[in-house]
Amino acid sequence: MRIRTTAVLATSLAVLPLTACSSTDGKPADNPAVTAPSSSATPSASPSPSRAAPLTFGQSLTTNAAEDGSVATATVIGYQQGVKTQQSADKENGTDGYVWATLELKVCSTKGTIHTSRFPWILSYPDGVRIEPSGTTFGDFPKPEYPIEATVKEGDCVRGKTVYAVPAAQRPTKILYTTKLLAEPAEWAVPTA
Repeated sequence: MRIRTTAVLATSLAVLPLTACSSTDGKPADNPAVTAPSSSATPSASPSPSRAAPLTFGQSLTTNAAEDGSVATATVIGYQQGVKTQQSADKENGTDGYVWATLELKVCSTKGTIHTSRFPWILSYPDGVRIEPSGTTFGDFPKPEYPIEATVKEGDCVRGKTVYAVPAAQRPTKILYTTKLLAEPAEWAVPTA
């Protein structure tokens, strides 16, 4: 089974309060406050993610949306490169030397209802290359798949894997979370193989 998403979904945000889509004065909403990253084991206070060292896998970032008071956490759980499927990344994308990779994510609403998408999660390479999630999915992609879009009520989470076509000979060094809820993208460091 093969599903293609449209370019409209590529502009979706990973964590966006449902009310952020409307504005009474036609101006974009202000950026929400961002609290220190935390680990599920031991929360710790640290500077804003844009000035701190990249987060490590398993550490959570908390965002607060000022316009509706919703609060969400976002966590990168893992990264795997060289995922085997029936359809190769090269054949699907018209490339040479690319393979499939997965990024496992978890987003939870701790207050209010939020909207989540896989498209703000970007792989970043040391040479400046940035790779967005694949707009294609196949039935044999690793499960569970992170949803293209989802609404998450307070107290609920969404978790799954997002697939990327990546150069086989390179590995990303950072995962960027490019939601408009943050003034600058949050970063998670990718462990070396």
